[in-house]
Amino acid sequence: MMSHGRAPDGRSSYEILRDHVSGHVRVLDLGCGDGFLLDLLVKSGHQAAGVDLSSADLALARQRPSLRGVPLTTGRAQELPFADDSFDACVSHMAFMLMPDIDQVAAELARVLAPGGHLALIVSSGQAGGSGSYELFQKLIRPAFDGAPPEQQIPPLGDKRTLHRDGIDEILVPAGFSPIAWDTEPIDLGGTAEQVWSRLSMIYNFMPLDPAVVRSLEAEFLTQAAKLADADGRVPCTMNVHIADTSLSQLGFSR
Repeated sequence: MMSHGRAPDGRSSYEILRDHVSGHVRVLDLGCGDGFLLDLLVKSGHQAAGVDLSSADLALARQRPSLRGVPLTTGRAQELPFADDSFDACVSHMAFMLMPDIDQVAAELARVLAPGGHLALIVSSGQAGGSGSYELFQKLIRPAFDGAPPEQQIPPLGDKRTLHRDGIDEILVPAGFSPIAWDTEPIDLGGTAEQVWSRLSMIYNFMPLDPAVVRSLEAEFLTQAAKLADADGRVPCTMNVHIADTSLSQLGFSR
């Protein structure tokens, strides 16, 4: 999973997000999943809250000792279950890009953030950093998804505008946010061939595919990735992510 990855400065992508909202007290984790980022936020002194569609993921988050007493709510980003001006900042790790009705999500974020509130997002670039194993992974899985029977096809998720800077501005600026600051970080997910497969496969939804197909893909990946390993058996794997950073107008959400 992404928690194992590291940027060139040694931080995980989760730590990068945490640091983007340092100095803010009330922080919302949008699409918080199992609470990994929330854990970092709470331990850094933030008054954090999380919201996610998955009750199963939230159940895992509640098992984290640091999150006892932290508000963890099942809810939709398009209709956030929070009052106006509830938060000073919001973070979202690899979730914003998967959400439908994204313009409504932007309006809801503007509503629950206080005037001047901060928003920091990490979205996938869908591109490798030239390491070879990520390209190999993509080369193997794409035909499997594209050639799957209709009942195993995964419908497109999210809005394509979230994959590039101008598109995110097109979503957020009308809701009252400033044009985003934009950065790209290479995240090192390298390790043994088995570790690389596990980390990359956690990012993709293999559930609709036949388990036999997934096992075959894994076996082929492990065979080919082993040829990329260095003398210590480490397979390089780099995935680029984008960081979008912005603030809400001091006038706040136009109600």
